[in-house]
Amino acid sequence: MVKINYDLFTKWWQLLQSFQVEQTVAEEAFSQLVAAYSAPGRYYHTLEHIYYVLSTIETLQNQVQDLPPVQLAVWFHDVVYNTLTQDNEQQSASYALEVLGSLQIPHSIIARVISLILNTKHDQAEPDDFDAQVFLDADLEILGSNPQRYHQYALLIRQEYLWMPDVEYLAGRKQVLRQFLHRDRIYLTDLMFNKFESSARQNLRAEIMRIEQISQANQL
Repeated sequence: MVKINYDLFTKWWQLLQSFQVEQTVAEEAFSQLVAAYSAPGRYYHTLEHIYYVLSTIETLQNQVQDLPPVQLAVWFHDVVYNTLTQDNEQQSASYALEVLGSLQIPHSIIARVISLILNTKHDQAEPDDFDAQVFLDADLEILGSNPQRYHQYALLIRQEYLWMPDVEYLAGRKQVLRQFLHRDRIYLTDLMFNKFESSARQNLRAEIMRIEQISQANQL
């Protein structure tokens, strides 16, 4: 985790340097982000998630028209994460507005960041919004990962909902997974579609099968 934090600060500082942000100010904002993503109750939506999303963005950056807003959106899209509420995206966008405003990031960039963050509410982007498609695909990269990593992800998500009884959680989780499977495409960019679509659908079906097995066992 120390190495991830160091690598993340390097990415953060390089990004803010393009906006002439002073290093001390950048360090303070970074510390606030670290605190937010390290808060109690977070198991998947942590700095490690941010690291993976940023890394995926780097592999897709040739398809991005305006990279800095996409990278900033990654940093802030889960900064507010409370499984007891339904407005995390709006709250994260508000947080981004405040922090990026204090960093004197141009208003047009901030507006774009907020738009990208709000897109994560339903993981949908306009057909001609290629930057949003890249951002959303990177955020969902985990769905197409190898079965072991996906299974660990599913366990971590359950940890974030420990307050919810099994019956309620499993029913809700199953519904979310089915919504992804009902899409024509989980991944919007051709590169991610070709690389991860098949494995993502296999992972989702496998988790649904596990949920059904657990549900049946609970009824015995």
